[in-house]
Amino acid sequence: MDFTVTGPVIEWRGPAPFWFLDVPVEDSEDLKEAARGLEYWGQVAVEVRIGSTTFSTALFPKDGRYLLPLRVAVRRAAGIEPGDRVTATMALAARPPG
Repeated sequence: MDFTVTGPVIEWRGPAPFWFLDVPVEDSEDLKEAARGLEYWGQVAVEVRIGSTTFSTALFPKDGRYLLPLRVAVRRAAGIEPGDRVTATMALAARPPG
């Protein structure tokens, strides 16, 4: 089953900056329900498509929703900047990306 979500791109500053697509709460709830038994440490492995770029990653739980990490290569290919609204199509993966 595929999930299509649209949300803002946020930047989180830690030791290094990370960019995430902030998955809306309603979509996060649907993903969490569908991923029962597939999560590990609260994370959910997914195959993602943004534009013409496909990649594997894991959703991170944060404050009742998920954050989708956006790699530099993905951001550059799609011209993504913080604050942009981005649409991603995701499919649950059976195991963590690796």
